[in-house]
Formats: sequence, structure tokens, C-alpha cells
Amino acid sequence: MDQSLSNTSQSRSVDRKTIEKNRRIQMKALSSELNSLLPQTSRAPLTLPDQLDEAANYIKELQVNVEKMTERKRKLAATGSSSMSSSVDVSVPRRLPKIEIQETGSILHVFLVTSVEHKFIFHEIISVLSDESGAEITHAGSSTVDDTVFHTLHCKVY
Repeated sequence: MDQSLSNTSQSRSVDRKTIEKNRRIQMKALSSELNSLLPQTSRAPLTLPDQLDEAANYIKELQVNVEKMTERKRKLAATGSSSMSSSVDVSVPRRLPKIEIQETGSILHVFLVTSVEHKFIFHEIISVLSDESGAEITHAGSSTVDDTVFHTLHCKVY
């Protein structure tokens, strides 16, 4: 009976050692995988606790970025439903530009409605029409009402 207890005790000890060895191998593999996900730096390799601290800081940065993007997405969604939302950030445009093109023979009429933030699009349209299409711009005008800019272009297309 004494030998069976000894064998059982030894098998438990071997089982524990095997389990502990497998756990260590798995933890090393997870640590390596986590380290590979971090942005690589050119400095010397870090100790395991330092790697874990760096990973934790990186995860916190990612979480902050996700929260910022979620908030921005919420603001953009709110902008789409209400163009006069007071909580909308200045960097988020209130409305998207609208363009309407009418063609009458060789005459092309372009009407563009933008916000003040998008008025550079007018210059891009002029360069596309004159440089790339070879159209001759006969009239270009714009007027501003509050933060909305109305542009008109009249062109001759050859």
C-alpha cells in the first residue's frame, strides 16, 4: 500500500511539473505575441516587466484613440442629422460641398455650394476645367452668405 501512495505522489508531482512547464511555455508564447504587436523601437531589448509596462501603456493609448474616434463618429453622425449642432467640433465640416453641372451646347455652367472650410474646392475645379479639360473660363464668380459660399463658373468647351 505504501508503494501505491508513493507512485501516486510521484505522478502528481510529475503532473504538476508538466502543467507548470506547459503554463510557462504558453506564457512565453503569449508574451512574444504581445511584444510582436507593439510598435518596434530601435533600442535594446527590454526586460519582461518593462515589456509588460510598455504593452500596458500602448494598450491605454489605443483605448484613448478608440474613444476619440468613437466621439468623432458620434459628432459626425449628429452633424448629418442636424446641421446646426452646437456640440460639433470646428474641424468637422457642417455640410458637404454640392456641385451642379449644366451643359448647353459648348457652354458649361458649374454651380458649387460649399462652406467656408471647403472654398479651396473652387480652385481645384477651375484647374481641372482649364488645365486638364482645355475649357476656356468665360466667367467666374462667388458670393458668401454667413458660412456658405456660392460659386458660379461659365466655360466654353472645345
